Amino acid sequence: MAARPAEKLHGLIGLIMIAVLWPLNWFLPGLRTAYLFFPLWLGYILFVDALVLKRSGTSLYTRSRAEFWALFVVSAPAWWLFEVINWRTKNWEYLGGETFSGVEYFVLSSVSFSTVMPAVFETAELARTFRWINRIKPGRRVQPTNQVCLGFLAGGLGMLALTMIWPQSFYPLVWGSIVLILEPVNIWLGRQHFLQWLHEGDWRPVISLAGGALICGFFWELWNFKSFPKWVYHTPGAEFLYVFEMPLLGFLGYLPFAWELFALRNLLWPSAPRMRL
Repeated sequence: MAARPAEKLHGLIGLIMIAVLWPLNWFLPGLRTAYLFFPLWLGYILFVDALVLKRSGTSLYTRSRAEFWALFVVSAPAWWLFEVINWRTKNWEYLGGETFSGVEYFVLSSVSFSTVMPAVFETAELARTFRWINRIKPGRRVQPTNQVCLGFLAGGLGMLALTMIWPQSFYPLVWGSIVLILEPVNIWLGRQHFLQWLHEGDWRPVISLAGGALICGFFWELWNFKSFPKWVYHTPGAEFLYVFEMPLLGFLGYLPFAWELFALRNLLWPSAPRMRL
C-alpha cells in the first residue's frame, strides 16, 4: 500500500532536521549537544519511520501517533537503568556534564534518553524489510517452559552479580544479563516476549532488533565524535581499534542491548503494541 504524500511529510521534515542539526551539533561553540541531541535524533527517527513506511506500507508513527510518542516516555527510565549500573562499572563518562546542576543534568539527560527506544525500534522495523532477513529460514525452537525460564533467570542474575562484584573483569556481561532476567519475568506476567517467536523457530525479529541497534550504534558514535558534551569509554581489555570514541569490540554490545530494550519496553508498558518484526 502506497503512502499518501501527507504521510511522507514527516520523513522530509526529519531529513531537514538532520541536515541542519548535524553540523550545528558538531561545530557550534559551547554546550550545544545538551540541547541538540534530542532534535537531531528526532529527525533521524522521523526519517527512518518514513523509510519503513515506504518499504512496508506501515510504520510506528502512522499506525498510532499516541503509541509513537508514548515510546519516548518509556525510553527514558529504561536507559536510566544502565546509567545506574554504570555508576558501578564506570564504562563511560560524559565530558561537560559537570557544568550542569543536578536537576539540569537529570532533565536534559532524560530528554536525550527518551530517543533511545524509538530510534532502535524504528531501525529494527527498517531492518526487517531487508531481503536477506526475510529469507532467513526457521531455526532452532526455544520453548518457554519453566525450566528454560528458570535457566534464563539464573544465568542473568549470575552475570549481573559478576558484573557488580568484579566490574573491571566482567562488565561486558551487562549486555545480555538484563534480557535474561526480564524475559522470564515478562513470560510469567503475561507480557510480550521473545519466545513468542522463538518457540516457532522464527529468529528474524531477534536479528532485526540486533541489526537496528547496531545501525543506531554507528550513528550514536558518529554524531558523538565531535559533540560537546560527549561520552567517552573506559573498557579495560578492549581499548584498541577505535571507531570514533568506541572500541571496535564495543559495538558487539549493541546486539544484546536491543533485546534488553525490547524486554524493558514490555515490562514497563504492559499494553505495548506488537511490533512489526
